[in-house]
Amino acid sequence: MNDSVVQLQSAFILQHKAFRESSLILDVFTQDFGRVSILAKGVRKKKSRTAGLLLPFLPLKLSYIGKSELKILTHVELDSVSPKLTGFSLYCGFYVNEIVLHFLHKNDPHPEVYMSYKQCLTRLADSANIEQNLRFFELNLIEQIGYGLQLTFDNTTDTRVDESKKYCFNQESGMIESLAGYVCGRTLLALEARENLDKQALYESKQLMRKVIDFLLQGKKLKSRLVIAKIMKQL
Repeated sequence: MNDSVVQLQSAFILQHKAFRESSLILDVFTQDFGRVSILAKGVRKKKSRTAGLLLPFLPLKLSYIGKSELKILTHVELDSVSPKLTGFSLYCGFYVNEIVLHFLHKNDPHPEVYMSYKQCLTRLADSANIEQNLRFFELNLIEQIGYGLQLTFDNTTDTRVDESKKYCFNQESGMIESLAGYVCGRTLLALEARENLDKQALYESKQLMRKVIDFLLQGKKLKSRLVIAKIMKQL
């Protein structure tokens, strides 16, 4: 296969924007090539049969050509039947897409992240344990792209975390024991093992991952986080 031609690549659309009168520019997460920008010509025309497929969260097979950074879409079809995201799960899906966009560079393959992403969408569609699913995906993403978050080791004491003690995230040292800590060792051990999180662990892990992600984003704001916060207030 020529590097300028990709045939039937498994992919999800992370976001799209209108281009000129009838086209779309797609930000696509592919299984083998990472994030790719693709121009879908003429798909916004009334008679287009393609536009209905070019939506987030649908598992697709895409074919495209081009040696420049912006590829040209030549074919699209559904890869498989996938449960639809609705309600709160849908907004959480947009959050997942947004952090993938922020953390993955274009044309940098991460097949392991792709599989974690696909699994995350499937679990979100079940509408069960949504918060836990998000925390596990955040952890998987951060670890799989090489940040290596160490949850169960206190670097200040060179010891494994104690489940009865409190910890906080330090930007330079990782997890450190602190009287003002907001996450207990029990929660950290459960996160590391990807075990079921109870109500307290869900609350603590959310505080932890927000601080970790905010640090890694270096001040960039997540629009989807604001939307989810407004929805949570109405529930």
